[in-house]
Amino acid sequence: MSDQIPTLPSSPPPPPPSPLVAAAADTERHVGRAGWDQPARLFALVRTAELLRREPAMGEQLRDADPRGFTAVEQEGLPRTADLESMLARVAWPAEVDGAALSVERLVVPPEAERDLPQDPDAAAAQLAGHPGRQDVRLLVAVTREGESICLLRQRAHDHDDAVAVGKDISPGLLHALALTLEDPGPPAAPAR
Repeated sequence: MSDQIPTLPSSPPPPPPSPLVAAAADTERHVGRAGWDQPARLFALVRTAELLRREPAMGEQLRDADPRGFTAVEQEGLPRTADLESMLARVAWPAEVDGAALSVERLVVPPEAERDLPQDPDAAAAQLAGHPGRQDVRLLVAVTREGESICLLRQRAHDHDDAVAVGKDISPGLLHALALTLEDPGPPAAPAR
């Protein structure tokens, strides 16, 4: 018998996250530091190298950023509305913006909680908010002009950076609405004669 303990081959380290996933995770942590009960927050995603080229004064602030990655730039003055799809339909980004991210909080209830809701929207919202099975979640969705997308989901009950779910299909409707903000609307229509 040998005194040596056999060693198992080590598995290779996981690949680094894509620039979009890394930017989305950084942005989600940034939003999370402000706590809960926040309004929706919208961010332009710009290639860090291009941002540094255009704004060299940001060099110190971005010294640790990956130049191949994205930098999130928060958009101020976002209207407070429950109808995010309508609000997003009015957003258009200039060509310098490579992607977008949106953070929004939602209330999730079990399916049975949605039965027998009052017709009045405010009363229905109050009933759902008071449901004992409700879960508060924060979604961060991010997309690029190239079509890459990612969703992150944090639950208030498990509010830890290492407990954030990551996936591409967590909120497909919100991803689609955000992706439409990046589409080129094309040239304006010629006036009718």
